Amino acid sequence: MYKVSTTEKESFRFKIFLKIIYVLIYVIIIPILIYNFTLIIKSFIFKDEIPDFLGYKNFVIISESMEPTINVDDSIFVKEVAEEDLKVNDIISYNINGETITHRIVKIQNEDGEKVYITKGDNNMAEDKWKVTYKDIEGKYIFKINGFGKFMEMLKSKVFLGILIILIILSIVYNNNLSKKKLIRKEKRLKYERK
Repeated sequence: MYKVSTTEKESFRFKIFLKIIYVLIYVIIIPILIYNFTLIIKSFIFKDEIPDFLGYKNFVIISESMEPTINVDDSIFVKEVAEEDLKVNDIISYNINGETITHRIVKIQNEDGEKVYITKGDNNMAEDKWKVTYKDIEGKYIFKINGFGKFMEMLKSKVFLGILIILIILSIVYNNNLSKKKLIRKEKRLKYERK
């Protein structure tokens, strides 16, 4: 009768380990690919807007103006909200002169029938000199991931996207070859057992 050798047991364990790694890779890589493709497609369709994913926009903090609440290299997520849902103390991300800024609303004023938001960074001594209108606002701060900014910027890179696609293709080819080898081994074992 056919006996399983120690080498085959180790090979079986290694294959189980590889399968676990593949599952983990797919659980991480596939959502990243979906995220990237969504942002890339939206940036082509809506050229003048910052692309969102499921209604959330991501920004990487590059200044100390909101410390200690939000630090440099934190990755923040904002979501568009109705104008009436914005209030004093909310943190918002907005565009002024092509630059996206994330600061806290310290005052809301009415000028010529339009709401104007006065903002200030938590780490700044003075209020911002510009007045923000609702159309300038990208969204209200929802949550952050500490120190995750560099990784989020890397995710948006087309080079990184290309590397992920290559990894998936290599993984599929490797799995396919592994399946063929398993089939050949199984056929050999069956022939051996019939003898």
